[in-house]
Amino acid sequence: MARRKRGEKVDGWLILDKPLGLTSTQAVGAVRRIFDAQKAGHGGTLDPLATGILPIALGEATKTVPYVMDGAKSYRFTLKFGEQRTTDDAEGEVCASSEIRPEDAAIRAALPAFTGLIQQVPPAFSAIKVDGERAYDLARDGEQVELAPRQVRIDAIELTDRPSRDEAVFEVRCGKGTYMRSLARDIAQHLGSVGHVSALRRLSVGGFTEARAISLENLKSLGHSPAAFEHLLPVETALDDIPALALTNTEASRLRSGQTVGLLQRQDRDRIREFAPGCMVCAMSAGKLVALTRFDAGELVPVRVMNL
Repeated sequence: MARRKRGEKVDGWLILDKPLGLTSTQAVGAVRRIFDAQKAGHGGTLDPLATGILPIALGEATKTVPYVMDGAKSYRFTLKFGEQRTTDDAEGEVCASSEIRPEDAAIRAALPAFTGLIQQVPPAFSAIKVDGERAYDLARDGEQVELAPRQVRIDAIELTDRPSRDEAVFEVRCGKGTYMRSLARDIAQHLGSVGHVSALRRLSVGGFTEARAISLENLKSLGHSPAAFEHLLPVETALDDIPALALTNTEASRLRSGQTVGLLQRQDRDRIREFAPGCMVCAMSAGKLVALTRFDAGELVPVRVMNL
């Protein structure tokens, strides 16, 4: 006899405004307990010292996590000049210092060098694996961690505030895998100083923004109630950038059983005229997501079948 999964079948996305001091894993666990969900995950790690948008997937939404993690992100961070830290944020120990405090004009003049496709060395205290172990575990054990530079994409970076000579506030739009701690470190060094991130907030992940977010404190106050469930977004919310196609009941049944759906009949031409070979398609039926599919040689090939 199959073992019954613990918790309830809960499917959807919750946009959490993660508080300071909580790991992403702890945040997911807290949300999962509130909803008593069988399964949960998140759409992109936030450091404990960071706040802001942490999309949390429940149930079948976990199948769409990769599409959220691939989405563009935006951040606001404060760069504190004068101290380099081992972690590139306020948590680490001071490992270098400088008396240089760049002027606003110099900072703005440096920013084009950090826009577009750039090479970036991730922080030693990061989740990247080195010989099967997390870099932060090796760094905490006192080992010298040398990570290779990687290409990242920064769509825009702007100096938005200068609270003091020691601090500069930036807003950034970027692609996946970009580390704000590395960006702050590199900007400071480019300007002849040193620095670290003293505050960090994620403003958006893909289409998930602050406008639809709820704090963990407010969510806990709602508890396991209908009011809490009103904050859940449909599974397909994560797939807004992927074209959708309405299916017949017969076509939906084929996909649910793992079979392909042929779209080569004359009546199908208008349905698929905008689909490029190899593109992803959200297969819908009766307003529900049936499967994530790939359009290939005139057929919808199931990639992830949903149980909704």
